[in-house]
Amino acid sequence: MLKLAAGLLTAAAVALLLDWYAPSGAAPPVGQRLRAPQPAPGAEAANLLWVVQVSDIHISRFRDPKRAPDLEKFCSETIDIIQPALVLATGDLTDAKTRDKLGSEQVEAEWKTYRSILKRSKVMEKTKWIDIKGNHDSFNIPHLDSAQNYYRKYSSWRKDGSFHYIHTTPFGNYSFICVDATLSPGPKRPFNFFGILNMNQMKELSVMATESLHSNHTIWFGHFPTSVIISPAPGIRTLMSSATAYLCGHLHTLGGLMPVLHSQHRGGTLELELGDWMDNRRYRILAFDHDLFSFVDLNFEEWPVVLITNPKSFLYSSSAHEPLVKILHSTHIRILAFSPSAIISVKVYIDGAHLGNAHQVSGPLYVLRWSPQNYSEGFHHIDVTVQDAAGRISTRGHKFAMEENLSLRFGFLQSVILLTDHYVLARVLFGLIVLIQVALLVIFRYLQKPALKEKPGLLTLTSYSLHVFSKTNTFYYSILVLNLYTVLGPWFVGELIDGHVGACFSFGVFVGGSFLQGSLTFAVGILQMLFFNLPLMAYLCWCLLQRCQGHSFRSHIRHVRRLTAVLVHLAMTLLLAWQVYSCYFLQRTYGTLAFFLSPMRTWLVVLASALIYKTWTLKSSALRTYRVEMKNSQSF
Repeated sequence: MLKLAAGLLTAAAVALLLDWYAPSGAAPPVGQRLRAPQPAPGAEAANLLWVVQVSDIHISRFRDPKRAPDLEKFCSETIDIIQPALVLATGDLTDAKTRDKLGSEQVEAEWKTYRSILKRSKVMEKTKWIDIKGNHDSFNIPHLDSAQNYYRKYSSWRKDGSFHYIHTTPFGNYSFICVDATLSPGPKRPFNFFGILNMNQMKELSVMATESLHSNHTIWFGHFPTSVIISPAPGIRTLMSSATAYLCGHLHTLGGLMPVLHSQHRGGTLELELGDWMDNRRYRILAFDHDLFSFVDLNFEEWPVVLITNPKSFLYSSSAHEPLVKILHSTHIRILAFSPSAIISVKVYIDGAHLGNAHQVSGPLYVLRWSPQNYSEGFHHIDVTVQDAAGRISTRGHKFAMEENLSLRFGFLQSVILLTDHYVLARVLFGLIVLIQVALLVIFRYLQKPALKEKPGLLTLTSYSLHVFSKTNTFYYSILVLNLYTVLGPWFVGELIDGHVGACFSFGVFVGGSFLQGSLTFAVGILQMLFFNLPLMAYLCWCLLQRCQGHSFRSHIRHVRRLTAVLVHLAMTLLLAWQVYSCYFLQRTYGTLAFFLSPMRTWLVVLASALIYKTWTLKSSALRTYRVEMKNSQSF
């Protein structure tokens, strides 16, 4: 019965996780705008708007010399071909890293390069170029009025803070709301990986959200995914619940592990992270066709580009934000096709059957008459193959459906990455890990040590070593204070911003007269606990156990299995080396002051070395009782 109950509880927990983290397309219509079925997509080149997004450009003085020339080619050639109504550049316009990649600072030469690309390509004359800040554009900036805030001088938009841009067309208005969650003051890396919104910023965004309700559609965009934005109640996702989609960047496909990072909020708002320009040369085209939203993520210089706007993908549908009924009332399949060469064929297939060749209406729009009633039940798959005069072929496809009560789910892992509040998770995990280690110390300190009545096994030896460790004052108080200090004490004091001394704690950073609440600090604290504090305690317990068995540092190599001893010492040596490297990283990042005033880095290396030395030099008299007991147990 217990196994059955445990199985049922596990199944229920998994089902809840899947329901929360794998939302389906076509969310229920909660508070939706009124939508009429007409005008529906037809053969005319009307009610159609498309936009381009690019993110994480990272113009660098020291790395990838092709990055800037490729961006200039994108601005001068790709934008000429696509001719979007506007371009959204969602942050990290420059790299702002030092040559050794350890330090961070605003490099004016990088900003001048970025500005010169915009000027030479004349992209700001061809389209509306809206560029916003990312965390790299805010490195090492003490305040927004600082001369180091080159964004104000060299960007196209030049204004700090969130804003509401309305794009007006003959068929309605489209709202684009920027979420500026970059930090001010902006510390050096890595402690500005998370964005933060305060209460005043949330109120401003709330007003913008209300204003946007009069528009056909609202798109929110920013640099940070919502999962790495710290915001007060009701939370940033609730605030943008009336939006069709939130466009962002920042995560860089997680080093190629997640080339697609898309999900959907429970209210139906899509969250679409875009891969970086920096290494992957990614960009996105999004379109509103008769107020049906569609998009495609692309690689630079891969042609032809194909975007099917009707019927749109069911996975990326939301009845709360779109007039999905228009698909059923439409008369034509509609496709946007772009290429530097002439398009010579646009072939359409549904469920594997060739439906016909779409013909050009105007510009990039191609249409093909169809009868949507033939596909009114269940899922269907549309594929479009486009060939241009240069012989290049590109195929795009997706599932579509007319019934809104069907369900398709986003990937579980992608949804976990985008929909989890990672700073909350990190805070909880950090607290639990510290609590577990402190509890172990206190419990074994006051728990009566059982007598060894037989030859001890591995579990008994482990328990015994914890008793010895916790009941030896030097080690007990040292590790207890270390763990409490990891939570409460400043990890280091140094120049978190050039010329501005600050202090870093687990719960946040004090710098420039401001407090930036903890986010990445908790993740660093988890690593510190898992890869140093806990292993250090385990290693000290193991060393003390060798002493209790009558060995010295020299003799234990001969009497303990050599491979075991070598592996244990090697593991601790590597972890200690990692801690030493962290001291070097701290010096290169935050200066010499941080190196010397770093209890959790430099001082901890000294403390750990002293404790390790103490285990092997502790007087035998201090361990006499344990040694006698261990010796007697070996005779069983």
